[in-house]
Amino acid sequence: MTPGRFRHFLAIDWSGARGERHKGIALALADARGGPPVLVDPGSGFSREEVLSILRDALPQDTLVGMDLGISLPFADAGAFFPDWEHSPADARALWALIDHVCADDPHLEATSFVRHPVLSRYFRHSKEHVGERFHLPDAATREGRFRRAEQAQREQGVRPVSNFNLVGAAQVGKSSLTGMRMLHRLKGHVPVWPVDPLPRQGSVIVEMYTSIAARGGGARKGKTKLRSYEELNAALEHLDTPSVRGSGPIDDHSSDALVTAAWLRHVAHDPALWRPVGLTPEIARTEGWTFGAA
Repeated sequence: MTPGRFRHFLAIDWSGARGERHKGIALALADARGGPPVLVDPGSGFSREEVLSILRDALPQDTLVGMDLGISLPFADAGAFFPDWEHSPADARALWALIDHVCADDPHLEATSFVRHPVLSRYFRHSKEHVGERFHLPDAATREGRFRRAEQAQREQGVRPVSNFNLVGAAQVGKSSLTGMRMLHRLKGHVPVWPVDPLPRQGSVIVEMYTSIAARGGGARKGKTKLRSYEELNAALEHLDTPSVRGSGPIDDHSSDALVTAAWLRHVAHDPALWRPVGLTPEIARTEGWTFGAA
C-alpha cells in the first residue's frame, strides 16, 4: 500500500434494527492531512438509505470506508452458505443479490423477509428458544454457530466476533450484516468492496471493520473495547497519534466506535501486511470476504 493512497477515512458504525432512523448508525471522518476525526451528524439519526446515498453519490475523493458489519456469511466450512439448499449462492456478490431480492418489499433496507424465509430461517439462531436446525454443522465442535475464516483469525487475535448467523444478543451482528449486504448490492458499479473486489489503484473502497480491532489498536485492554467516555476515547486517539476530540464525560459507544475506527484506519491503512493477510486466498475473497485488520 502506497503512503498517501487515501485522502479520507470514513468509519461507519451500522445498525440492522427495524425502522427508518437509527441512533445506532454513526459516521466519523478523518482527513489524511491530520486533525481529530469528526462526527458526521444529520441531526436526527441516519437512515440506511441516507448512508447508501452518501456512499454512492457524496463520498470525498479517495476515501477508505470501514463498515462495522460482516460483508458475507460462512462458506469455507461447508462449501456453501446454505448447505444442502439447491439455490445457495456461489459467491458473496450473488449472496448480496439474493438478500436484496428476497427482501425487496422490506422497507428501509431491512432484512426481515430473509430471516423469515421458510428455508433460510433454518440456518439462523432467532432466540434462545428458537435455533434453526441448520445453525450448527452436524459435526460442529462448538454451539456458537458457524464462522468465516476472517472471524477465526480475529479470535486468534483475542477478540470475540459472533457468528453472522446469530440474530440474538447485544453482540450479534447478523441483522446489521444482512441489511449491510443489501446496501453493498446496491453499490455495485459505484464503490468496490475489498477483497470481494480487487483493491483499485485509485479511488474509494469499502472494507469490513470490527471496531474492537480498532479499539485494541488504540490501546484498549482485552475484554474492554467499548470506549464510554471522552477521556477513554481521547486516550485511544493519543495512542493512535491523533489529536483529541472536544468533550468530557460519557459518550455513546456508537460515536466512540466510529471516531476511534476512523483514526485507526488513517493510522494503519498504509501497512501492506493488512492488505495481504495470511488466510486470505482468492476463494475466500470471492465467497467470504475478510475483515480489515484480521491477521
